[in-house]
Amino acid sequence: MSDLTRDEIIGLCKQHTMYSWAKNRDVQPKDIVRAEGIHMWTHDGRKILDWNSQLMSVNIGHGHPKVREAMKKQIDELLYVWPGSATEQRAKLGKLLSEIVPGDINTFFFCLSGAEANENAMKAARLYTGRHKIISRYRSYHGATKETMQLTGDPRRWYNEPGSPGFIKVMDPWPYTWSWGDTEEEITARNLTYLDEVIQMEGPNTIAAMFIETVTGTNGILPPPKGYLRGLKDLLGKYGILLVCDEVMAGFGRTGKMFAFEHGDIVPDIVCMAKGLTSSYAPLGAMGVSDPIAEHFKDNVFWGGLTYNSHSLGLATAIAAIGVLRDEGMVENAARLGDVMRSEIERLTAKHPSCKGGRNIGLFGMIDVQKDSAGTPMAPYNGSHPAMNELSEYFWDAGLFTFVRWGSFMCNPPLCITEEQLLQGFAIIDGGLDVTDRHFEG
Repeated sequence: MSDLTRDEIIGLCKQHTMYSWAKNRDVQPKDIVRAEGIHMWTHDGRKILDWNSQLMSVNIGHGHPKVREAMKKQIDELLYVWPGSATEQRAKLGKLLSEIVPGDINTFFFCLSGAEANENAMKAARLYTGRHKIISRYRSYHGATKETMQLTGDPRRWYNEPGSPGFIKVMDPWPYTWSWGDTEEEITARNLTYLDEVIQMEGPNTIAAMFIETVTGTNGILPPPKGYLRGLKDLLGKYGILLVCDEVMAGFGRTGKMFAFEHGDIVPDIVCMAKGLTSSYAPLGAMGVSDPIAEHFKDNVFWGGLTYNSHSLGLATAIAAIGVLRDEGMVENAARLGDVMRSEIERLTAKHPSCKGGRNIGLFGMIDVQKDSAGTPMAPYNGSHPAMNELSEYFWDAGLFTFVRWGSFMCNPPLCITEEQLLQGFAIIDGGLDVTDRHFEG
């Protein structure tokens, strides 16, 4: 039990710490004392369903005993040694990842976060190709370091500009308010034709890589249209441009496959991961590179380094978390329950006039809220609306935690969730959409 009261904890957190992406005077943090499985508990004993796996990251659920035991064991054996050393944990996790990541990605650089993984992937791509420009998409988020903020497309980038040169932004297959075509095949063809022209205008021999979230995360939970990943890989390959897949959110079973790029039957040149790598039990990120890139850095210096590179506690945690994910069939569970989630989204869309619809791939989902029958988002791009604030409050009061952003909200529960628990979550959402229906303008 804590020796501080709930109000003391919240007061001291606000007085002496800074919260991210917020005016700190306005922050109203939630008090959490423990978490287990798919639930969290507050100081007053309220049980909260974690409908977003925290930051789309606690994939195996909270407090799994096998992972906790592995962490305790590692604490008693070895915690920190300098990055130039060789440890059993580093050896085992490198080998394990080489086995579960498809294709010729067999070599890994360990860091502490997805942002650091993307940062190092930019370095690797530029050093390997000798080129400096990087392409990324507007509906993207790749991290909060200065450089990954320039890689990011969403509005958080604005307040971190100007940044370093060499970043090119392109439109996504799924723009915010319009479409490239009527079918997924048409959308793919037109978007890639446009991208080809951008590459021509920028100079193919100046572009090192294109970064994509394999499934766009925060900015919409947007699986790629049919044929996009294959077509993108072929187009970039034609110009010697590397494809980097940011799987920080989408990886480790979230989409019903171990990695989301497997849905497109491709293998990128570089893959970046974090979050589900340890299920967020400990900080760890990784950049995985293909064999040709790894071979290059056998004879050429990789100009990157971190004090906490290959930290033993993070590595041991990842080995245990991946073991739980595989041994308990959680990837398969995400694939199976993805159909249930889709069915529930369709049911709610038919029932509630304010529910515009949604989409998911595995247990990676989002629902959009509309203000009228024309499909106008309840809140504008990078904006808010009282209905969405009321919806967020309703969810918490009803015992459900998730993120409400602009005119949409997330549906990303831990992969250990059962069908019964999933339906319980959607029952709460059903009640929440009654709230937004009252704001529907017809």
